Amino acid sequence: MEPTRVMIGVNQSSIKGYPYPSISSQRAFEWTLQKIIRDNTSGFKLVFLHVQVPDEDGFNDMDSIYASPEDFKSMKNREKKRGLHLLEYFVNRCHEIGVACEAWIQKGDPQETICHEVKRVQPDFLVVGCRGLGPFQRVFVGTVSEFCVKHAECPVITIKRRAEDTPQDPVDD
Repeated sequence: MEPTRVMIGVNQSSIKGYPYPSISSQRAFEWTLQKIIRDNTSGFKLVFLHVQVPDEDGFNDMDSIYASPEDFKSMKNREKKRGLHLLEYFVNRCHEIGVACEAWIQKGDPQETICHEVKRVQPDFLVVGCRGLGPFQRVFVGTVSEFCVKHAECPVITIKRRAEDTPQDPVDD
């Protein structure tokens, strides 16, 4: 029998820096392990997707503009490495507990890209973390999890952050 394929959308923390997973990603992963997989490690395959958002101007946290093509290449490599370190965290955890997994990076708008990848990969279901923003913040931020619930072509489980995990500023995750 084929293992149940669970796609998990993951991103990095904006407060801890790289390569730490965000609180929401970490929670979604841990919940999946505890409530879905439990002891049945051979019955599941986790599929991790990290979506890197391209900067509109191409400059990430830079104080100065780089001058040579090599500088831009190293910048792109640094972004890719950050994403790889993030995925490495989840893949290592899966190997420690004996759960099969795959992981990859895509660039683009997270909500559109996750839904596109769901259509392409066809997991049995999608798990995404949810920051638990209030209605006022949601108007300005919009949420990837809400979009996925409406548009992903598979069942979607959203995992809320625990109250004790919520940082002072909800944008930090």
